[in-house]
Amino acid sequence: MVTDKKEPLFELIKSLSKSEKRQFKLYVGRLGGNTDAKFMLLFNFLDKSVKYDEPAILKAKIVKKEQISNLKAHLYRQVLVSLRLNPQHQNLRAHLREQLDFATILYHKGLYNQSLKVLDKAKEQAKEFDENNIAYEIVELEKVIESQYITRSLITRADELSVESKELSIKNVIASKLSNLSLQLYSLLLKSGYVRNSEDYQSVTKYFNDRLPHFDYKGLGFREKLFLYKAYLWYSFLIQDFVSCYKYSRKWVDLFLEREEMISLNPVFFIKGNNYLLESLFYLRRHKMFKKALEQFEHFINIKKTTIDENTTTLAYLYLSNNKINARFLAGEFKEGVREVPDILKMLKEFSSKVDPHHVMLFYYKIACLYFGSGDYKNCIVYLQKIIQSKDLSMREDLMCFARVLNLVAHYEAGIDFNLESQIRSTYRFLIQMNDLHEVQKEMIKFLRSLGNMYPSELKNAFIKLYENLKKYETHPYESRAFLYLDILSWLESRIENKPVDEVIKSKLKR
Repeated sequence: MVTDKKEPLFELIKSLSKSEKRQFKLYVGRLGGNTDAKFMLLFNFLDKSVKYDEPAILKAKIVKKEQISNLKAHLYRQVLVSLRLNPQHQNLRAHLREQLDFATILYHKGLYNQSLKVLDKAKEQAKEFDENNIAYEIVELEKVIESQYITRSLITRADELSVESKELSIKNVIASKLSNLSLQLYSLLLKSGYVRNSEDYQSVTKYFNDRLPHFDYKGLGFREKLFLYKAYLWYSFLIQDFVSCYKYSRKWVDLFLEREEMISLNPVFFIKGNNYLLESLFYLRRHKMFKKALEQFEHFINIKKTTIDENTTTLAYLYLSNNKINARFLAGEFKEGVREVPDILKMLKEFSSKVDPHHVMLFYYKIACLYFGSGDYKNCIVYLQKIIQSKDLSMREDLMCFARVLNLVAHYEAGIDFNLESQIRSTYRFLIQMNDLHEVQKEMIKFLRSLGNMYPSELKNAFIKLYENLKKYETHPYESRAFLYLDILSWLESRIENKPVDEVIKSKLKR
């Protein structure tokens, strides 16, 4: 039977480019006997297969059932070795690791001087590019060699290596603590979203301050500064301090622009930094600054060749698509955004194995908002239902909550109100269960519930009253997050003024 479960070897082979497959066959063919080896026969079979089908492999008599596990493991390793030798996958870290391996071999051969020369050169490169983990490993091996083979004054050399080891160790500890903190804060943002009240704020702030290590800023290197800015960025996002989000994402990007050679060494961090810079400008509604930053980001992606592999290519497409949608929101260009939806869906399908469920749901929500803004409420509901019916409730609980509220409004606008009352009750229960029922949501639900007892002539006054009730929460430290997900006030203005919502937003932009 053909299995749909993910088989690591099959996925690896299918991820290979034409040049990588050719490289593998050349690597295998360096010894004539390998071309007919069982692992090569298995490679060719899987390369031509559409799905991983183990019974078909056995039927082809490539290998016996009891040997298939070992053969797959051997082929997997050979493919990885081939990829490691491919110039496309060579970078500074791989080079330094290779030099460390060479030095270890020379040491075991008793060629101590040669080993130390290789290590000394590699150490200087590692320090130059802030690769302090590898630099520390190099110093530790130097200490081992010096303890057995005295090449110069042992006392002086011992002091030098001890100081180097201590300095690198301190840097690595600070970098590790900062990277741990940034990761934990990011996880918190994905789980719960922005802080909901003063209790959340105090809890997040205490969490941040308790885990922020002591350091001397002047002594921080590139990597430590990067993790420091990341930690402050996530903290700022959590507490909805978008001015600070801009400040630290700008510092993050400038860190790379000041040392452009670090972009090719850390392309993922550079791409992510640009994304969060754009995101902070989006939340601050800085349209011109956003447009300029987006153009610069796209320039680096297309001209500077920041995307060097499948991983960075996926991230670049993901973030460019996301921010191009945000650009449409800022300009009120919902109809233009809707025309781009097929390309977005095509991108999500193409990179389906590399895009996590959180980002997929975020795209669905933004697509739903595009349809809502363009007046296509039925398609808006289609994409909101994809989020509402998702089984993964650990993903951005706030996104799940606002998707439900928008779903109620979309049903009302689409005229699908025959079971609106039961949907309102269901949404109300869900918000209470998620501990996410706030004043903006209460006002929205209260308004929608009152519609059934309202005459058409009373609608405009009801919209005006709701607008006045919600306007006061626009700058509220916790309630304002409701407006980050959907420009509710612009929607209400469109109903009051009897204009399309995109026209309302465009007129605001001109003012």
